[in-house]
Amino acid sequence: MNVLFLCTGNSCRSVLSEGVFNHLAPEGWRALSAGSQPAGQLHPRAVALLHCKGISTEGYYSKSWDDLPMTPDIVVTVCSSAAGETCPAYLGNVLRTHWGLDDPGHMVGTEQEIEAAFERTYAIIVERIRAFLALPLAELAGDRVAFKAELDRIGTLAA
Repeated sequence: MNVLFLCTGNSCRSVLSEGVFNHLAPEGWRALSAGSQPAGQLHPRAVALLHCKGISTEGYYSKSWDDLPMTPDIVVTVCSSAAGETCPAYLGNVLRTHWGLDDPGHMVGTEQEIEAAFERTYAIIVERIRAFLALPLAELAGDRVAFKAELDRIGTLAA
């Protein structure tokens, strides 16, 4: 199964999600991230945070959803519509869900406040991905409606 974490710039939240998912997922599951208007570079704090947590970012780069090497089975948008961001709408016959996250890359404040925003975002991503991977995935694979309901519920979890 392939999961695509999607936002506009593909520099921070989607990359954090890709890294965490690939670090925690069982064999046979793979995550990618992409953006509808990629920033062209990964946010250095996102990369540093993943490295600090022991998560590799080898081969990661800010990319367009037009450049994906495969078609995802599940698309998770991670932009924050609450912050007025326009989430890209992936078209195609995939299971879609929204896990809105504020962008810590846009945080303005002291060094400690910015670091805390990244840690908070990371903690929410970890909680949601652990909840995803704890689902009875084999059972839900045959019931798209129930699977989507569970994914939507997970998108409301906050660390």
